[in-house]
Formats: sequence, structure tokens, C-alpha cells
Amino acid sequence: MAVRLQQGVLPFKIEKNDEPLIARAGVVLPYEMARALKLPQVIDRELPPLGSGHSYKPSQFLMPLVIMLHGGGKKLEDLREIRAEVSLRELLGMKELPASCTVGDWLRRIGKDGRGLWGLGKVNTYEVTEVLRRDNRTEYTLDTDASLIEAEKAEAQWSYQKEKGYQPLLGFLFELGLALGDEFRNGNVPAGARAVEFLDFCVQMMPKGKRIRYYRSDSAAYQAGVINYCFGHDMLFSITADQDEAVKAAIKGIKVEEWQPYEKDREIAETIHTMNKTREAFRLIVQRWRKLQGELFNPDPYCYRVIATNREEPAEEVIKLHNQRGQVENYIKELKNGFGMDWMPCGETYANAVFFRIGVIAYNLFQALKLLGLPAWWRTATIATVRWRLYQVAARLVYHARQVLLRLATSAGKINLFRQVRYRCFQVGYG
Repeated sequence: MAVRLQQGVLPFKIEKNDEPLIARAGVVLPYEMARALKLPQVIDRELPPLGSGHSYKPSQFLMPLVIMLHGGGKKLEDLREIRAEVSLRELLGMKELPASCTVGDWLRRIGKDGRGLWGLGKVNTYEVTEVLRRDNRTEYTLDTDASLIEAEKAEAQWSYQKEKGYQPLLGFLFELGLALGDEFRNGNVPAGARAVEFLDFCVQMMPKGKRIRYYRSDSAAYQAGVINYCFGHDMLFSITADQDEAVKAAIKGIKVEEWQPYEKDREIAETIHTMNKTREAFRLIVQRWRKLQGELFNPDPYCYRVIATNREEPAEEVIKLHNQRGQVENYIKELKNGFGMDWMPCGETYANAVFFRIGVIAYNLFQALKLLGLPAWWRTATIATVRWRLYQVAARLVYHARQVLLRLATSAGKINLFRQVRYRCFQVGYG
């Protein structure tokens, strides 16, 4: 009895198809939003040219990286996937695509003297401004946090967590999820370093008519300079207080009858506090709960969580507002895991700083697509969801009667969604 030869368990065979297809046709949507926001022109204007003998513009390096990160790639070698999709490159106008090794050289070249990183900062400022000026709000909440990126790179340093890598500081606008500022740092730089300077940078990033009204942070920003800055700029703040000796003494000064029941087994109280170099006093809102078991050298039976603030709402309301800063962890997770910024491609820190800022630009382009292009119910979608439901749509590029047609192999509802997003991009660019 003859035995049929099979390539696998399922009854089908793999063969090569020479018909030009596009596997990820949906990435045309973030690229179209980038074109609507005029990002390629701004990139070429703000980034240093390569000089004579180089045929590529800065946007020809940067935009393929942005599209690669949107599509799910994270290493420079993943640019080969874009190179292999000839029809996609033709659709996006990327007929000439630098090799991945050339892109690596470009990251090092523009990062070495700082001009490239500065230029990318101006690109990100432009991108954020274009989204903000289309938003009706005038006041926003800034959440800052540092995040560790493990990296066994030559110039990476050991962090306080005993891991080698980098620890960039990030600032996000809570209401829109936009990454307002980023400062790429080595792992041995304390999270609270240059906190005032970074806060001021984020404040200066806001366009005319927009302002940061409320600042939130963990204990890394519990510094007299930060608190003075907030008071001096009429800015509300809530910062997780470092439980130093002065704060511990303030907690001990709270009378027994001042403690009030809070959620579950917790109690709440507050007091007025000041630091040696602060110009004004502020509130300390204290939560306490009993320890599960005592500590040998610490007779205090309670654990504490302390918030420093100048807000005037009841303590319970301030706690709820401060706890909303947990959303910043989701934004950082999206940037690191969703856009591949948990991995750095180069051995040089300055080149990785450039790559990280490109990741921030790609992330903010995604936020722009959700806020300005997609229907409202997509606002909470992650990049993983959008890749699965929107980017990974097969299509064929067809030329007919002097027209370019993108024939999507998907449902009528999704085709209508593509048309809707493209029309909104058109309104952004020409409305």
C-alpha cells in the first residue's frame, strides 16, 4: 500500500507563491498618520544630515524603524521583514531601504555628538504638540517614573537591583498617555537624580495655552527642590514621601484620636510638615495598618504609607487621585514590551539613547493614531491588540486604470474601519 508523503501533521503542502502580497497591510495606517502630522518633513529638518556621499535622508532611517516597531519587530535585523515586502515598501514610498548594519552605524553616528538626540527630542516635542493642540483640555496631569532595562552591554552599569542595564526616566500625560519627556540613563544613576530639571523640561514641553496642573511621583521626587518648584509654578502635587527620620517623627506626633478608619483594616490621619529647604509647609497624609508579625528591632506594630501634597481635597480623595498614578506603569509596560524598548541594540549608551527616543516617537505615534484616527472605543487598546486586529491584515497591491488599489483580504466591517481611519488622517493633514 502506497504511503502519501506529507510535510506535516495536517494534510497540506508548503509551496512558494510569487504573487506580490502584503502580510501586514495595516501598518499603512500609522504611516499615514505620520504623513498627516508631517513627521518625515520634521525629521529631515531637525536631524543632522549625513553629509556628502550619503544618499539617505534622516527620515529614510527613522521611519522604517518606526514602522518596524509598530509591526512588532524589536531588533535591527527585523528591518529585513520590511525589505522583503516589496509591495509594502512601494505603497509607503520606501523604495530604498538602508541595510540593518547601516542603520546601526547611523544610530551611533547621530548619537555620538548629541545633535541627533537633541533633534529627536524636537521631533517628539512637535509630535506631542500636534496631538495636544487638537485636544480640548488646557490642564493635564504629569506622572514621572524610572524603569530598569536589563542589558549586558559594554557601557551599561549595575543598578540598585543588582542588574546591569539602563534606567531611563519618563514623564507621561495621564489623560492622553503621551510620553512627554524621556531621559536615557545608565543603570547606576539614582531615580531621583535631576528630578527638578526633568520636571522643568516636561513643563517647558507643553505648547502655548496648555499647562501641567498636577504632578505625581513616587518617593524618588520627594525632594525640597521639586516641592519648591511646584509651589513656585502654581502646580498641585502628590508625592509618595520618603520615610526619613523627620517623617517618622511627624507620624509619631499624630495623636491617637486623630486616626480614623479607612478601607478594610487601614487607618488614616494627616499632619503638616516641612523640609529643611522647602519654602512652604505641606500636608502629609498617612495610612497605617498592622503588621502581620512583629520585627525584632522595630517595636512599631504598624506599616505606613505617606503622601506629601498641597492639594486641599479630603484625605481620602487625595489618596484616590494619587493612586491613579499606577497607570504610568501600564504606559511604561506598553513602551517597553509593546514597542520593544526592553532590549537595546548597541554597545554604546549614546546610540541606545537614540534608539530609545525613536521608540518613544513610535509609541507617541500610536497614541496619536488612537486619539486622532481610530474610533473612541479603541482608546484603551494595546499595541498587541491593534497588531492582531488591524495591522496583520493580508492585502494585494493592484494597479488599475491609473489608480493604486489596496485589496484587503478581510471583512467588510474592517475595510470600512480602514477607510474611516484614512479619512481621519486626511482631516488631520488637511483639515
